[in-house]
Amino acid sequence: MKWSNLLAGVLLLLAGGCKPQAAPEPAGGSAAQAYTARGVVRQIAPDRHSVTIQHEAIPGYMGAMTMDFPVKDTNELTGLGPGDGITFKLMVRENEDWVEQLSRTGQTVPAAPPAPPAAGVELKPGDLMPDAELVTESGTHRHLSDFHGRAVAFTFFFTSCPLPDYCPRMNQDFAKTRDLLLAMNPAPTNWQFLSISFDPGFDTPEILAGYANLYRGANTNHWLFAAMPTNVLAKIAPPLNLMIFRAGNGISHNLRTVVLDPQGRIAKLFDGNEWTPQQLADAVLAAGRP
Repeated sequence: MKWSNLLAGVLLLLAGGCKPQAAPEPAGGSAAQAYTARGVVRQIAPDRHSVTIQHEAIPGYMGAMTMDFPVKDTNELTGLGPGDGITFKLMVRENEDWVEQLSRTGQTVPAAPPAPPAAGVELKPGDLMPDAELVTESGTHRHLSDFHGRAVAFTFFFTSCPLPDYCPRMNQDFAKTRDLLLAMNPAPTNWQFLSISFDPGFDTPEILAGYANLYRGANTNHWLFAAMPTNVLAKIAPPLNLMIFRAGNGISHNLRTVVLDPQGRIAKLFDGNEWTPQQLADAVLAAGRP
């Protein structure tokens, strides 16, 4: 999914997830759960396969957010443009979500002014990753520097994220990537995965340990779940172009996955959720080579 800065102030951040008002019932089989919603179109992707909507609270699912949604039928976007008020259906299955039945309400909201560029210098491949403290699923305090000597892949999430295409997809793809690496013959040994929560107030070690079992099971080999303290995240997020905004009971964020070499330098940066487990496995292998 492509991400871009869209709005100033509250709307500066792109959402990759949000905290639900009440946990939705899991979607089983091929059936999709439908949620009726209202919002304002903020941007339509050039390929018309996604639309950014500033939506009101969706009863029973999530609070008000601004986020990208996949669109299966591009004809749904005919006649719509930035600033148009709409009603729509949010469809959620176990492993995907999308919007449909988009209908213009007649309301037009002026576009917000362009967001100012982020302050500071964004890290790029070859740069040394700043050290950062983590609180692990076992309650111990670790640092990124503790993993020097190994290729490290880390991504960000929070356990309350409800949309399957966002935080859950990151951890599902980490699980698939780990399977690829563990199945190699001979299997590499100098690598480590970190799934890092940016919601330390809720994602306690106990919560993280239970959540980790959903994706990793009892096999903890090469994969650690942890939370990053808020003051540490405030320093680490901007140079990684990781954008996080808290509004009431919700969290808006984009998606960033980072691969470090054994010296702690950035080897690869993945934006969004379009990378594949094979691409991540290849990046980890390349980063770990002498």
